[in-house]
Amino acid sequence: METRAFASTSPQRPDWQALADKARSRRRATNAFLYTVLILGSLPIVVPYLWLFTVAFSGRAGASTTVLWLTLAILMPALLGWLGLRASIEDPRRLRHAEWLLAAATLAALAAVTGPHLHADNWRFLWISDIANRLKGETGTGGRYPSVWTAFGNSLFIALVQMTLVVAVSTFAGYYLSRFEFRGRASYLRGLLILHAFPAMTLIIPIFLLTYWVGLLDTLTGVILVVVALELPFAIFVMKGFFDAVPWDIEMSGMVDGASRRQAFFMLLLPQVKVGMLAVAVFAFLRGWEEYVFVRTLLFQKSNWTMSLYLFFMSEDVMGTDYAMVSAIGVFYVLPSIVLYALSQKYLTQMTIGGIKG
Repeated sequence: METRAFASTSPQRPDWQALADKARSRRRATNAFLYTVLILGSLPIVVPYLWLFTVAFSGRAGASTTVLWLTLAILMPALLGWLGLRASIEDPRRLRHAEWLLAAATLAALAAVTGPHLHADNWRFLWISDIANRLKGETGTGGRYPSVWTAFGNSLFIALVQMTLVVAVSTFAGYYLSRFEFRGRASYLRGLLILHAFPAMTLIIPIFLLTYWVGLLDTLTGVILVVVALELPFAIFVMKGFFDAVPWDIEMSGMVDGASRRQAFFMLLLPQVKVGMLAVAVFAFLRGWEEYVFVRTLLFQKSNWTMSLYLFFMSEDVMGTDYAMVSAIGVFYVLPSIVLYALSQKYLTQMTIGGIKG
C-alpha cells in the first residue's frame, strides 16, 4: 500500500523530445522573422542599386524596366527559398550545399531570362574619350570631357594618398593619446570632438581662401590635404580606442626583455591594432573616393577631374540622351568600393574596440 501511494504521488517525468521539438520550432520561427525583417529592410537600398546595374547592362526605357522586373521576379523567390533553407536545415554542411545549389539555380535562371536583353554598348565610354560630344552630335575633338581613365586615376590617387596619410597620422596620434599623459590632453580630445561635430559645408569658403593663398587651388594636393584634415579627428578617436584596448603588460613585457619603446610599438602593439588600422584605411579610402563637395569647389581644369565630377557633368549633359550609359558610369564608379569591401569585410565584421566585438 505504501509503495502504491508513493508511485501515485511521484512527479511525472517531462517529455524531453517534445520540449526539444518545441524549442527548435521557436528558434526557427524567430530566425524566419529576423531574416524577413532584414530582407524587407534592405529592399529600399538594394532595389535602386539593382536598377542601376540592370540599366547599365541593358537598353533604355522599356528594356531596362523589363530586365529589372524579370530580375526581381527571380531574386525574390530565391531570397524566400534561402530564408526557408536557413530556417529548416540545421546541419551546416547540408545548409552550405543547399545554398550553393540555390545560388547556381538562381544564376542559371537569370542568365536564361535576362541574358537576351543584356549587352555592353553602354560601356563604350571606356574607350571613347569624347563620348558626351558624340552623343550630342558635336564633332570637335577634345571637348569638355577628359578620358574616364584620367578621372579614375585622379580619384584613385586622391583616395590612396589621403588614406595613407590618415592611417599614419591617426595611428601615431592615437598611440600618443592612449599611452601618455600631458598637459592639455583632455582639452585636445574635446577639441577633436568639436572639430568632428562641425558640418564640412560650413568650411567651404575658408578652405577655398586658404588653398588660394598657399597656392594649392586647382591641385590634387590641396584636395588631399583638405580631406585628410577633415578625416583625422574621427580616425584618431578610433585608433585611440584600439590602443586603449591593448593592455600595458604587452608593451611593458617587451621593454623589460630589452626592446626599446619604438621596437615595442612596431613589433608588439601594431599587430594588436591592425584591424583598427584596416578599418580606418577602408573608411578613409571611401571618403576620398566619394569626395564631391571640395572636389567641385577646388578643382577646375578637366585634367584634374575625379570620377565624382565626371559622373556629375556627364549626367547633367547626356541624361536625356542616354541615361543607360550614365548608369554604366555609375556602376564603374562604385566598383572599387565594392571590391574593397569584399576584400575587407571579413576583418571589419570581426573587429573589436575596447573588448566589445563589432
